[in-house]
Amino acid sequence: MANYLAQFQTIKGSCDRLVIAVEDVCDLWPTVKSSFEEHQPLKRALLNNKTRNSVFVESLPVEFILTTDARLRSRFPQEQSLFWFREPYATVVLVTCEDLDEFKNILKPRLKLIVQNDEREWFIVFVSRAHPSNDSATKSVKKVYAKLEVEFSSKKRERCCKLDIHGPEANFWEDLEIKITECIKNTLDRRVQFYEDEIRKLSEQRFMPIWNFCNFFILKESLAFIFEMAHLHEDALREYDELELCYLETINAPGKQREFGGLDNGDDRAALLNPGNKQLTQIVQDDSFREFEFRQYLFACQSKLLFKLNRPFEVASRGYSFVISFAKALTLHENVLPFCMREVWVITACLSLIYATASHHHDGAVAPDIEKEFYRVQGDLYSLSRVKFMRLGYLIGYGADIERSPLNSACLSMLPWPKPAVWPSLPANASSVVLEKEKVILQETSRTKHFGIQRKPLPLEPSVLLRVANRRRASLSAGNLPEMFDGRSSIVDGSGLEASPRKLSPVKLQANAMTRTNSSPGNIDSPLDRPMRLAEIFVAAEHALRHTISDLDLSKSLSSTQDFEKKYLDLTKGAAENYHRSWWKRHGVVLDGEIAAVCFKHGNYDLAAKSYEKVCALYAGEGWQDLLADFLPNLAECQKILSDQAGYLSSCVRLLSLDKSLFTLKERQAFQSEVVSLAHSEMKNPVPLDVSSLITFSGNPGPPLQLCDGDPGTLSVTVWSGFPDDITLDSLSLTLVATNNTDEGGQALKSSAATVLKPGKNAITFALPPQKPGSYVLGVLTGQIGHLRFRSHSFSKGGPVESDDFMSYEKPTRPILKISNPRPLVDLAAAISSAFLINEAQWIGIIVRPIDYSLKGAALHIDTGPGLKIEDSYGIEMERYPDEDYHVKTSKDEANAKGSTVSLEKDCELLNLSSGKIVFPEWASDVNSILWVPVRALGEELARGSSSVNPLKQDVLEGMRTIALKLEFGVCHNQIFERTIAVHFTDPFHVTTRVANKCNDGTLVLQVMLQSLVKANLIVNDAWLDLQDGFVHTGQSDGRPTSNFFPLVVSPGSRAGLLFSICSRKNVSTEGEELQQPDSILNIKYGVDGDRAAGAHRPVDVDRSATDTESLELVFRSAIVLQRPVLDPCLAVGFLPLPSDGLRVGQLITMKWRVERLKDLEGSEAMEHKDEVLYEVNANSDNWMIAGRKRGHVLLSREQGSRIVISILCVPLVAGYVRPPHLGLPNIDESHVSCNPPGPHLVCVLPPVLSSSFCVPIK
Repeated sequence: MANYLAQFQTIKGSCDRLVIAVEDVCDLWPTVKSSFEEHQPLKRALLNNKTRNSVFVESLPVEFILTTDARLRSRFPQEQSLFWFREPYATVVLVTCEDLDEFKNILKPRLKLIVQNDEREWFIVFVSRAHPSNDSATKSVKKVYAKLEVEFSSKKRERCCKLDIHGPEANFWEDLEIKITECIKNTLDRRVQFYEDEIRKLSEQRFMPIWNFCNFFILKESLAFIFEMAHLHEDALREYDELELCYLETINAPGKQREFGGLDNGDDRAALLNPGNKQLTQIVQDDSFREFEFRQYLFACQSKLLFKLNRPFEVASRGYSFVISFAKALTLHENVLPFCMREVWVITACLSLIYATASHHHDGAVAPDIEKEFYRVQGDLYSLSRVKFMRLGYLIGYGADIERSPLNSACLSMLPWPKPAVWPSLPANASSVVLEKEKVILQETSRTKHFGIQRKPLPLEPSVLLRVANRRRASLSAGNLPEMFDGRSSIVDGSGLEASPRKLSPVKLQANAMTRTNSSPGNIDSPLDRPMRLAEIFVAAEHALRHTISDLDLSKSLSSTQDFEKKYLDLTKGAAENYHRSWWKRHGVVLDGEIAAVCFKHGNYDLAAKSYEKVCALYAGEGWQDLLADFLPNLAECQKILSDQAGYLSSCVRLLSLDKSLFTLKERQAFQSEVVSLAHSEMKNPVPLDVSSLITFSGNPGPPLQLCDGDPGTLSVTVWSGFPDDITLDSLSLTLVATNNTDEGGQALKSSAATVLKPGKNAITFALPPQKPGSYVLGVLTGQIGHLRFRSHSFSKGGPVESDDFMSYEKPTRPILKISNPRPLVDLAAAISSAFLINEAQWIGIIVRPIDYSLKGAALHIDTGPGLKIEDSYGIEMERYPDEDYHVKTSKDEANAKGSTVSLEKDCELLNLSSGKIVFPEWASDVNSILWVPVRALGEELARGSSSVNPLKQDVLEGMRTIALKLEFGVCHNQIFERTIAVHFTDPFHVTTRVANKCNDGTLVLQVMLQSLVKANLIVNDAWLDLQDGFVHTGQSDGRPTSNFFPLVVSPGSRAGLLFSICSRKNVSTEGEELQQPDSILNIKYGVDGDRAAGAHRPVDVDRSATDTESLELVFRSAIVLQRPVLDPCLAVGFLPLPSDGLRVGQLITMKWRVERLKDLEGSEAMEHKDEVLYEVNANSDNWMIAGRKRGHVLLSREQGSRIVISILCVPLVAGYVRPPHLGLPNIDESHVSCNPPGPHLVCVLPPVLSSSFCVPIK
């Protein structure tokens, strides 16, 4: 079977569609061929896959071939069974007939002979050429076709269909497609079963000596090719996968050694996507194939199927894994392959996969996660080819053009050197090239970074190339160090770049040479050639690579440093761009750093700075400070060249904030010097600089500062400075943020003077103005250095972990300040609520109660209201207020003072009022105290008594005085408490008069009742009554009472009575003479026995001026109105009767009063217009609504007996017994007006009648 390998590959290359055989019985094919081919491919094919599951094939191309074609008739039976995949899958028999006899005698036997083969799938297409206008021909054709269906179709399967050339044909093509699909499906199932049986037989012989992989391969690939032609690509791919696994088991099985391959010209170019790169007959070896070519052939077949399935991502993913695994196989056979064959093959394989998969991939055609994964694999392919390309560049002397970055160092230092059997030798006539290489090596110097940073370059090699190359030479020993050095101590380590000049003693060199052994292959006794120098190694490797590399593009990329750098940049950009579009964006950012290094080298600082910024942001976010320290100086240098002052300052700050062990003290001082010098220079666009990573801050350990609402204070904050030296801050401010409302900006606390921050911990104090209530945390620390404004919002992590001031980003922010909600801090209240004596100097007590707040240095402003003044000459007394807390504290103080010589605090102190305020003494700062303020209430009106018949109504506001208090306290007198207290002043007595008895002779016994109005004992020592005109005393002429029981003590709230005997007399005076005394005056001499803590007490001036022998009596005077009886009235006012039906709420009624003149007015009661009388109606507005004029003048004749009726319309508002309106005559004295008949005291008002507007009658 293996002999047919060449023919198998030829047939496979020529067959790409399923074959449908056409048996043209009546020479109809030329007529219908074009129509058959136009309706291809099949649109709705439903086939069975390998597992006999139905699969819908959207497009199935087929090829129609006549059975008389040479391609179908020139095959041997053995070939037909071996290459069964190219045999027809269905046979279409084309017939036509218009005569029934002809059908029975000629056509039917011939068709029976054609379809007698049961293994062949067939169906008959009857072509009707009868024109629709020819009815007889049409009927005859129908009879023939009906007979045809009877003979060749059955109930199980329809094998006939009719094509009418001159008629409609839409249904025919659909029927034809169904019948072709059914035949293909049946044929495919039989052939798949045949190949599976054959493959199973061979698989059972795998471990037998007669096993031949080529035979297995032909059968397996034939089955895969059948699926591929049937567009069952998934099944075909599965067959190739199984074939690959079987091949790997075959080559890995122990046994005879097989050739690997890869020695032909052009094998360095990967053929992962070209199955026809080599003929199978060229790579066959005994009973198998060479691994190098055959594995690539299998992958190419797999990738072709995957592309047909529109799965470029899977091609890339499988390709990357294949490249990795195949590179390991190349490593195992590296000693027989050309020099650097592995590296060159990997580069070409990755690039071919990249270009092919990228051309087949379309954005948006797959799910987003698969698309991102595709770009990730693309980036991996670019990265792998980039690393191999750098290794080739280093081998030929381009190591100086490769950036010694951490990424390149990590990749190349872990990548082993090529291990050929013999290291390439130096070609002849290469001395000039070697000399040029040596000049380049000697001229190479490591670039000093910005700020004078010098670091040892990172290695780009896993071991010393000089030693490895010379060990691989056939007849050399690496121990011949004097020859290897050749007098050049600068290339002792093989690179000549990072080695420090040094010399070895001849004794040490000789000892080293003696201890080394020759590890290279070849005759150990052969004469030793001179070891190769580094430049010679580069030239030899470059010469060998020219023979290895057949790819012109890759060869050109290694021809010069410019081309090498261009290719290197293309590969790096490709990897970075794909990583940016994938999940692995960080890989793309890291590669941006390599692109930035090339841009920086060529002076493209703008692009370099942008790339460096992304790299530094990544490393800073991940916390990779070692890597950040390597790239950040490069970014700073770009920013300085570009005059980016803000970016340059930020980079310097970030350099200072890195771990101190990454830079020397001198380098850190250089960073600080740049910051300070630039801050004090003229900046074009000064912007705030974020120094959160350099200057951190936190609150002091312990509980937060507690303040009351409105209190200022002092806030101490610990600031850690990361600068290596002292730095002066021209200004410094701190923002506090309220935890309950973070949306509002915090208030900034500013330092009063310039601040010098020392390295490490610093304690900074800020003046704290009053804040709103709530908890506050540290917000942002801002300041200014020269023209530079900076800000920091980072909490310090400089303290030990176990301390309270250790801050981390995970730990919740601890409040630094707590302002309590507004609450009473102090209370001012009057000590006494009872009345004091008016017009006398009295002590007013003001109780001061601090509520958990110190009143140290508090000032009380006292402002008296109208009618009240402070007696400044007596001073203000302040004493401790004796409450319950005071007694407890006093007992404790006494207990503590027994063994101490310190005196107790003061309990009383005399204070002076200055500018209307007093200052509290220190002892009264935290205790309850009381202030005794001497005041005098001024009252100019004379007290007036009342009659028992018409008692005097006391006015609540009468005698009320106010004192406005304003207490300023707190640290800066920022707390203000204002309160106005009301103090009641009154006369000592209220006088009430009553006629106790009226004698027949006109003598009246007047009883005067004295009611105490204060909470103190009043001692009445004497009393007399000065009567008004019209009254005289009947007994004693001095006006004293008839009973003399003085001194008379009147207790608080009690009453005492005095009796006076008086009589009335008629005044005899001339016209125009005025009365000298209109009112009677009661004079009382009294004394006060009271306590100022309870109410009224002895006046202050009496206490100060009186002696034991002096009198302490006070004088009280009260006016008493004695009204003469109405004996001779001038006018009579009579209330006319109300309606008999009564009053109702809401009903309009008329109130009438009759006014009658009894006689004319004389004397002082006379008016200018004696014929007019002024009237006024008084009524309670809650009970009555007046509809007329309440006040006005009416005409009343001066003749005696003249009358007039005053009518007022009014409406009662409430039901019940209410007082009716009253008519008064304001200009007429009551002694001249008599009420006849008098008005009723109360009237009855009925409720309103019920309304029936909304009533529904009941039927």
